[in-house]
Amino acid sequence: MPKLNIDRVESEFLNKTITHWQEEGMLSDDTAEKLRGSYEVKGFDWMRLAKYSFWIALICGGASFAFLIVNDAVVRWLKHLYYTPDIVISIISAVAAVFLFYWGRRRERFYPEKIFSNEAVIFTGILFTACCIAYLGKALDRNSGHYSLLFLLSVFVYGFLGWRMQSKLIWLFSLISLGSWFGTETGYQTHWTDYFLGMNYPLRFVLFGLVLIVACALLKNRKWFAYFWEHTYVVGLLYLFMSLWLLSIFGNLGSLDVWYQIKQITLFYWGIISICAAGAFLLYGLKNNDDISREFGITFLIIFIYTKYFEYFWDNTNKTVFFAILAASFWLIGRKAEKIWNLKSKNSSV
Repeated sequence: MPKLNIDRVESEFLNKTITHWQEEGMLSDDTAEKLRGSYEVKGFDWMRLAKYSFWIALICGGASFAFLIVNDAVVRWLKHLYYTPDIVISIISAVAAVFLFYWGRRRERFYPEKIFSNEAVIFTGILFTACCIAYLGKALDRNSGHYSLLFLLSVFVYGFLGWRMQSKLIWLFSLISLGSWFGTETGYQTHWTDYFLGMNYPLRFVLFGLVLIVACALLKNRKWFAYFWEHTYVVGLLYLFMSLWLLSIFGNLGSLDVWYQIKQITLFYWGIISICAAGAFLLYGLKNNDDISREFGITFLIIFIYTKYFEYFWDNTNKTVFFAILAASFWLIGRKAEKIWNLKSKNSSV
């Protein structure tokens, strides 16, 4: 019988499990040795290399498309070279996107084991969809500057495609487009001034993230939404906590020029609000066994605290003392985390 080829982490897990069963008398020595001899560690993790290679290729491809779309000089050069109207480019991109989505779905049915290459095809289809919408906007533009409507169109297009194809990757882009629409629409409505209803951009996105999280709570038990619930919840928390982090640094100030003229200590209350929010989500996660909320809470609680530490003590503390305190604090955190991990390991083995 051929041996099972697994990576090092999986091998260590199986070795530990078999040893535990052997010590508890659940496996005989002969059976344990047979099980250990039934697998071997991979010489090289080709799956990880494939994953990273595909993602690097996609990132580079995305950067290429982004520069193609936003670089007016390139667009003018292409127009001069091919005399291709924007609407024609939009149609060609739409046809390419439809073909890539169809091909990607077909590959998922016939080659489900090729996870990363299938996602690469779908992601390329997403890029062509973005190209289609961008050039459609160029073709229909009447110099209104209301390009947030293109992001709104992307929300519906990606949302429908994600739901229809049951693709979390496409759904993720619909959520990114939703945030892009919110930011650009509020900017357009205020003629790109610093405030919208008295809120700068970070504060606006705090509310946006909260709305997304509340929507997740309301739609959690809906059958059609169940497949996308976790991704939507994570994105909502990311919008919320990244905005809180920026808010703790810049406060509700509309420009960097104003921020440069004030002392950071005058914005301390925004840091307190951010820390309290992270603590609240941490407690909620612990109380309700919500791993996502708990991990976001503890991660950003640490980020907020250390951000304030750098802001208030970097300029006024001897660097030797500064880093000594930093090292001691991380050592204490690591020691506490180690105790919690050992306690959980002991409880799980009982």
